[in-house]
Amino acid sequence: MLTQISLPNQQQTPKGTYAFVSLGCPKNTVDSERMLGLLQLDGYQLVPDPEGADFVVVNTCGFIEQAREESFASIDEMLALKKSGGTRGVIVTGCLAEKQKEQLLVDRPQIDSLVGVFGREEVTAVADRLVGNLDEQRSVFQPAPIRALPDTNRLRITPQHFAYLKISEGCDRLCTFCAIPQMRGKHASKPIEQVLEEATQLAADGVRELIIVAQDTTYYGIDIDGQPRLHQLLQQLQEVDGIEWIRLMYFYPMYIDDRLIDTIAGSSKILPYIDMPLQHINDEMLKRMSRRVSRSETLQLLDKLRDGIPDLSIRTTLITGFPGETDDQFQELVEFVREQQFARLGVFTYSLEETTPSSKLSGHLSEEVKEQRREQLMQTQQEIAFRRNAAQTGTQQEVIIDQPLPDQAGVWIGRTTADAPDVDALVFVTETEETLAPGDIVTCEIVAHQQYDLIGVATSKR
Repeated sequence: MLTQISLPNQQQTPKGTYAFVSLGCPKNTVDSERMLGLLQLDGYQLVPDPEGADFVVVNTCGFIEQAREESFASIDEMLALKKSGGTRGVIVTGCLAEKQKEQLLVDRPQIDSLVGVFGREEVTAVADRLVGNLDEQRSVFQPAPIRALPDTNRLRITPQHFAYLKISEGCDRLCTFCAIPQMRGKHASKPIEQVLEEATQLAADGVRELIIVAQDTTYYGIDIDGQPRLHQLLQQLQEVDGIEWIRLMYFYPMYIDDRLIDTIAGSSKILPYIDMPLQHINDEMLKRMSRRVSRSETLQLLDKLRDGIPDLSIRTTLITGFPGETDDQFQELVEFVREQQFARLGVFTYSLEETTPSSKLSGHLSEEVKEQRREQLMQTQQEIAFRRNAAQTGTQQEVIIDQPLPDQAGVWIGRTTADAPDVDALVFVTETEETLAPGDIVTCEIVAHQQYDLIGVATSKR
């Protein structure tokens, strides 16, 4: 599906028109927004419909098989449009392009240009060549930079009131199931002053909620001087005028120290919400995954976070059916979820990636077993989530308003501090005396729940 983007006013005759398809994770979203900004600044005009556009950019995801299938489907849809005369060209960018490189041109020769993850800054030159009917160079691949690329001057895909802020690129973790380091290189932190510049620019553009993302957020700063610096960055980010909420994503369960916990606990802007993918809890599985943490260390960390940060909501993701996972090891994972009562939980079945070390491990399981285990784990979490929501009835919750509920006057869709966009739950908010708008932060009385979501009445806003 094409991403819907608010179109800025075009001040001059455009060099050409283009449509944009953005797929994948929030880090890829930031890359999309940067390319959109570069194209717009260079004089190209974004249009919402690819039919009739001079060219289409498809920013792909190559993380797991399901994501690749979605990327291939989008590419093929745009190539079919090109074949029918609906557009002149198709540019493919992002992780799938980085992963497959020129093989994509072999398999789909109708693609006009490929742009790798770190070639994104040259997207305007690629567009110029396409519009100018020059085909002497069809691919742009650059090595990973020593420092993360800048993400200023973005044309944002997200609603005006929230934005993803990428603080680093790449990953030094060598988890055996993950191909991200192959596509996005080694970890590279942005200097604090660069992150602050981007945050200030986003705040000036109306952002109230900053969502901090990276491949490995807690590793921030270690590649610069050997010391974790996330607490220092957060201390300065919370001083940016206009930012009301700071949400933390992609915490690897290492380098979380007392300074970081105290910074989160002592801030009025940093939300008591941590997204920390744990993947498993059994020691043998953690070792086969090369996670570099043990069960006992994980349990100690969870206790420490909950003791140190009042009202903390922890979101995690887990993998079922990793090679060699026994019934007993899976049941240990189920019991872990029951005991921990996570606020939010996502579960993925193990995806075989041929270029990763886990592909060579023994004990690969059938898709049926992987999916059955996923369903059981999600059922376990569903019971936890429904009980949690029932307990929210009658409480007062702070909610950020995202959008109106279609065809329901005076009803809005929002999120609590425990809910990140797209991956967590919603709150359906009825306005009373004050008219609401996207970006409002309101206090709501929770009056009911509907499965994973809450229903509330706005009592005040700030």
